[in-house]
Amino acid sequence: MRQFVLLLMLLLQTPAWGAHAYAQFGDIKHPADFKHFDWVNPTAPRGGEITLVAPTTASQYDKYNPFTLKGTAPPGLGELVFESLLTGTLDEPTTAYGLLAEDVSIGPDKRSATFRLNPKARFQDGSPVLAQDVKYSFDRLTGKGAHPAYANLFADVRGVVVLGERLIRFDFGQASAELPLIVGGLPVFSHKWGAGKSFDEVITEKPIASGPYRIGKEVFSRDISYDRDSAYWAEGLPVRRGQYNFARINYRIYSDEVVQTEAFKAGEFDYIQVFSSRQWARTYVGSKFDAGAISKQLLPNRNASDFQGMLINSRRDKFKDPRVREALAATMDFEWMNRQLFYGSYTRVSGYFPGSDFEARGLPGEDELALLTPLRNKLSPQIFSDPVPVPPSTDPPGSLRDNLRRARDLLAAAGWTVRDGALRNAAGQRFTLEFLVGQAQAPSSMRILAPMIKNLEKLGIQASIRPTDAALLQKRMDVFDYDITTVRVPGREAPGSELRDRFSSAAARTEGSNNLPGVADPAVDALIEKALSATTRPQLVAALRALDRVLRFGHYAIPEWYQSSYRTAWHAGRFGQPETRPLYYQPENWILSAWWALTPVSTAGAASTTRAP
Repeated sequence: MRQFVLLLMLLLQTPAWGAHAYAQFGDIKHPADFKHFDWVNPTAPRGGEITLVAPTTASQYDKYNPFTLKGTAPPGLGELVFESLLTGTLDEPTTAYGLLAEDVSIGPDKRSATFRLNPKARFQDGSPVLAQDVKYSFDRLTGKGAHPAYANLFADVRGVVVLGERLIRFDFGQASAELPLIVGGLPVFSHKWGAGKSFDEVITEKPIASGPYRIGKEVFSRDISYDRDSAYWAEGLPVRRGQYNFARINYRIYSDEVVQTEAFKAGEFDYIQVFSSRQWARTYVGSKFDAGAISKQLLPNRNASDFQGMLINSRRDKFKDPRVREALAATMDFEWMNRQLFYGSYTRVSGYFPGSDFEARGLPGEDELALLTPLRNKLSPQIFSDPVPVPPSTDPPGSLRDNLRRARDLLAAAGWTVRDGALRNAAGQRFTLEFLVGQAQAPSSMRILAPMIKNLEKLGIQASIRPTDAALLQKRMDVFDYDITTVRVPGREAPGSELRDRFSSAAARTEGSNNLPGVADPAVDALIEKALSATTRPQLVAALRALDRVLRFGHYAIPEWYQSSYRTAWHAGRFGQPETRPLYYQPENWILSAWWALTPVSTAGAASTTRAP
């Protein structure tokens, strides 16, 4: 579910005007009569298949409804089977074009968006996509039984009005440059899907949606395939030309990283993205790589960098004091880890929007102060007087010894001192903590956490690692049952409504939200609303820098690292790819939407074909 929402936010974000499309900031690249996107081969051959692998965090699935809190949906379901009113493009991160909607009109006060549906749009059962289906989808996603992330996402939608059979209007609580894209990204499904049931009881019924693929062969709870719909309604639309070329897309599911890697080498699936620097350097080698049978490539990543970090659960009493959280962060020796464990491949994360214009730096500027000053009585004085915190370094003149000394002082100031061989509070309770990790990632997690645990022990803290299977891991995260857990959040070119789900006080109290550290700060809530009401990019930059600054002074995370490229590998000679690579893409999205199988080869696509090496 989290992955689907994050993907939705990546694809659909959006004041330029044009009824066929909407841009949040800047101009729309393609005119109304455009033929296809630049990053596709419009005559790519159709047919063949590709086999991918699900993340090892999703070792099984138990439902066909990706929009509810409980359970796990199969990989690919949300992206391949469902569609929305607008669709994003991989070279315009804050623009979306009409898909189910033929056009979009924005109210002059920017407090509404009206969509006219394409009369050709059909669900996979042959029934037309109508305004009543759009409203039904919205009501289901924001109602009882749906994942709470959707209520946060659409919180500023005050009403949905069916104006005609194929005409629907969304009314907003405030003017917003982003909201037309948020509602344009609404997943739409038929009013017949799950009719008469509570939404969380819609479990094994296969979706009635409009996407290019439908569920095919499956081993329920394990592997799954998607077959291309031979009667796909949007086949000739410019926003779909040259895309989704595979006749079948298969997903294999493994619960162990080692087994997964060996299965890839043996040819059980075609493509993988590698997240472990050690695996990349030491495991993805051998005769098949040397001979070129397997292509191993670092693909450029121009997207906003991901945030990755260990989130500290501030709901728990021992973590409520920010000085304690700051002390814990000082025990990570990133510089040593990068040299000894990561082959020097990473850059340290400092803030929640790493490497972007939204990252706070130094002291607050005038634009930030204009937002922070009215909140002064809710903020620490340090926010105004001190540079924004950055993770402590162990490179000279810094040192691990100095960092641990600073951590000891912070803990003492928070009431934690070493007595009887352990760090204890005034009541004599020992400071213990547990790192919650996925079972499949346990080997790499233990390698990373072991030196940090040694540093924690030097402070008198008893730390342990708890490997957990995928289902229990998700359940514990949903109910906030952990001390510290690691997440990776994809970056966005224009962060917006998802900020409520990540950082708002309401989300901190809502099970299943992405506010894993439990941020519950009225100043943060106010700055989120400033970001959501921004109508220009400079306004958004100022609001997000102020938000990043306040969050970093709260020390809710132990920042980790990011890489400026994608580590990818695929079996060579099986696929073709367009000559033009999009600017902003996730590799698997690009492969599914733009690559094609080389067998059978179509001469029609040869002119603009690049063989995937």
